[in-house]
Amino acid sequence: MARYNGPVCRFCRREGVKLFLKGARCLSAKCAIDRRSYPPGEHGQNRAKSSEYGLQLREKQKVKRIYGVLERQFRKTFKIASRKKGNTGQSLLAALEMRLDSVVYHIGWGASRTESRMLVTHGHILVNGRKVNIPSYSCKVNDAISLAPSMRTSERVQGNFRDAELRGVVSSWLDVDKNSFSATVKDIPQRDAINILISENLVVELYSR
Repeated sequence: MARYNGPVCRFCRREGVKLFLKGARCLSAKCAIDRRSYPPGEHGQNRAKSSEYGLQLREKQKVKRIYGVLERQFRKTFKIASRKKGNTGQSLLAALEMRLDSVVYHIGWGASRTESRMLVTHGHILVNGRKVNIPSYSCKVNDAISLAPSMRTSERVQGNFRDAELRGVVSSWLDVDKNSFSATVKDIPQRDAINILISENLVVELYSR
């Protein structure tokens, strides 16, 4: 299955919440969901009430779209999370947050997870001093994430980094060093540190059917 490359603002309108897929645009007056809060499509304003299954499916789609993962990747991540002790939903979100592209996003080098994924795939991110170009790479506690020297003078990256706190993406489970363009994973993210409007229990219920 190919990755979706079309307009992503329709995803926010379909889910009824801001998924912050376009970086700073989501905080501006140009945000699609602020202008048209109803779902896209000819019958967007006349959709019937969702069933229990429909609510669970929408929540799963919301999580997939926030993190930019395909169904096969998502299902694999869920299986791994379900084998761990504790709350499966929280383990699922923690695993998604620990993806390298998501970590780069939380550091602030990318304005969105999509842009952060591009930084990774283009070889601009180092993990423990070694280049890693796999966005789904699972970071571990004490991993050192750094930006390649060739990108440290990029005005785009520097601007994203300055605006990171304004966008609310900086996370407490990361120790970010602004001067050395690096960060260290301090801990596995807990639910109260994952700032997304998701009912992860609905996703667990869907896969438990």
